[in-house]
Amino acid sequence: MSVLVVGLSHRSAPVEVLERAAVGAHEVPKLLDEALKGAHVSEAVLLSTCNRIEVYAVVDAFHGGLGDVSAVLARHAGLPMSELTEHLYVHYAGSAVQHLFAVSSGLDSMVVGEAQILGQLRAAYATARTSGTVGRVLHELAQQALRVGKRVHSETGIDAAGASVVAEALADADVALEGLAGRRAVVVGAGAMGALAAAHLRRAGASEIVVLNRSPERARRLADITAGHGTPARAGGLGDLTVELADADVMVVSTGAVGTVVDRDTVAAAVAQRAGRPLAVCDLGLPRDVDGRVTELPGVTVVDLAALQRRLSDRTQGAAVESAQRLVAAEAQAYLAAQRSAEVTPTVTALRQRASEVIDAELLRLASRLPDLDPGVREEFARTVRRVVDKLLHTPTVRIKRLAEGPDGSSYAHALRELFELDPQTPAAMAIQRSGDVLAALEAAASVGERRAAASGTPLPHGDEEPVR
Repeated sequence: MSVLVVGLSHRSAPVEVLERAAVGAHEVPKLLDEALKGAHVSEAVLLSTCNRIEVYAVVDAFHGGLGDVSAVLARHAGLPMSELTEHLYVHYAGSAVQHLFAVSSGLDSMVVGEAQILGQLRAAYATARTSGTVGRVLHELAQQALRVGKRVHSETGIDAAGASVVAEALADADVALEGLAGRRAVVVGAGAMGALAAAHLRRAGASEIVVLNRSPERARRLADITAGHGTPARAGGLGDLTVELADADVMVVSTGAVGTVVDRDTVAAAVAQRAGRPLAVCDLGLPRDVDGRVTELPGVTVVDLAALQRRLSDRTQGAAVESAQRLVAAEAQAYLAAQRSAEVTPTVTALRQRASEVIDAELLRLASRLPDLDPGVREEFARTVRRVVDKLLHTPTVRIKRLAEGPDGSSYAHALRELFELDPQTPAAMAIQRSGDVLAALEAAASVGERRAAASGTPLPHGDEEPVR
């Protein structure tokens, strides 16, 4: 079983295609269930953000798993498989692990170094676990990815500037308005992105922030937090948008809704009351939350994910990013080495079990052929044989574990199984049971010897060594 990643992101697809493939939070369990109905998929996690849709799956075959997962994404997006395939990227086995570690570290984000991906990955894992689509493989991998992401952010300074899609969008709005200080802002959506937008606007010196949301309680909660940090803030419903927008200078929209939340007529009505004052609109939704025709209105500047994608695609990478890339590569190699080493353990166990079976069989044969053998001699002989076998097996088992950590580690385990006809699935308990049977036979043989000695009047000497184990 190996890990497969199938996805599309800002790096592989235009925003128009990402919008078609976007998965709402309420749709994730359904798609996970569909993925697990595939003949080759046993575990699945779906990560959907403002610039990526990815499925992480545990599959028993590459091509079969790829077909199962791709079919689910194509059906959801309503796109022919041939059209969707043009924008998909695929990672398998070791490449899948390194990709996930890069994603969790913010290295694959539209804004390199953004930390929001950690929360999004944690939420994706939690949803999959609740849906019952996470097993041992993806559980361990997700936990490692979260750990690596935290380490990258804490040790490399990759997010020292507080990079995020929100920060970049507001930077463009700052240019359009010639500064955000003293401006009135409207934030539509009170989720994680809305909270981040309010924090950035507060730090930029906004004079007032109005939070609008379908849920008034969530809007009030975010407004209260903002006001608690010293910036005047109010809350309202989406029905207040036209009124609030008439007096605002900047609007940030990110709701997670599927479909338009801010239509052209609403913005046009607000623009008609503005007497020509400029308005910056940051649409961070996927799919878009703001009607695309808003760009046609006079005095309105729209900053959306497509615009950010174009601007950020050629951004140069600094020393912190290079350091993060090296760390991710090292972590991925260490994880894969540990996995390969763990995979060879059953084979090593099977080899030692086979050796133990051979020893037990020979000791049993000895007991039946020499029932009168002195117990002390018998015990010392058994210990000697076991020590010899342990020493013979020590170097091969240590070497096989070390070799298993390399890229071709599985081939060594396979060779070992072929050479000794091993079955790594055989329960170790069977060997323990066999050893117990052999010990009982040895004790019975010793008893026979003692009875014969008593009958002949010749006592057998008793050693003070420990019994055969």
